[in-house]
Amino acid sequence: MSKRNIDWNDSKLKQRLSEGRGTGEKEDYTPWHKTQDFPSYGRASRLLGVKTGRIHHFFSKTQRDYFLLLDWDDSVYDIREQFPLLDYKTVISELSDIECSKFSNDIADYVLTTTFLVTMVNDDGSFKYFARSVKYASDLEKKIAQEKLEIERRYWESKSIEWKLVTNKDINMVKVKNLEYINQSSSLKYTNESFEDISHRIRDKYLCGNDKILSTIFADIDNTMGLPRGECILIFKSLLARKMIIVDINEMIDIRRPMELVFRY
Repeated sequence: MSKRNIDWNDSKLKQRLSEGRGTGEKEDYTPWHKTQDFPSYGRASRLLGVKTGRIHHFFSKTQRDYFLLLDWDDSVYDIREQFPLLDYKTVISELSDIECSKFSNDIADYVLTTTFLVTMVNDDGSFKYFARSVKYASDLEKKIAQEKLEIERRYWESKSIEWKLVTNKDINMVKVKNLEYINQSSSLKYTNESFEDISHRIRDKYLCGNDKILSTIFADIDNTMGLPRGECILIFKSLLARKMIIVDINEMIDIRRPMELVFRY
């Protein structure tokens, strides 16, 4: 069993239930597992979500990478990570072929979780849900991992919610690297007036000039406006993050070469 379960007991279960773990939506959702619950877990990380406005908790780089893709998707409304399957023994009709005692210690049952429960908005405005278990491909060789995934599959099937397994091999890493690049602007602070001024200079210089090399355009604007070197690049990243400038996110963003930009302002 995962080292995260070593000290699990009824007291901790009751505490998490009393904290509302695994309940709520959007900014009010609280994941069942938080990174601070396991301070020695080396691959854990946290990230502020655009969709939810709250901090999300991940226990592998692959979880975080897949989250970036979800958070960028316009059809995604809500993302609930580390979602608990508290009632799996009652909603799954057949478990006799799985040794469920593996998922408990001598004191209490472990709470199984699915990495992401995602809410999507359909074209007609209605909601649709899907669940995703995110794993490293190398971990799938373990029998206990296979059995846990089978429990998850049956659980979500019983609730008529689509479930799929996602591994690191399924993730578009070019897109992930682009989203990491874009997210570097998240802490940028500007007045509306200065942001608008620089944004329009970027647009006008790109559309009206012959030079489509963005690094050259940005350096020229920095010099003209007396901005610190690289400031215009941060504005560009922020415009990408706000989807005010559209690029092919599946192609590596490289401001040192010509790029096709679509402006939405």
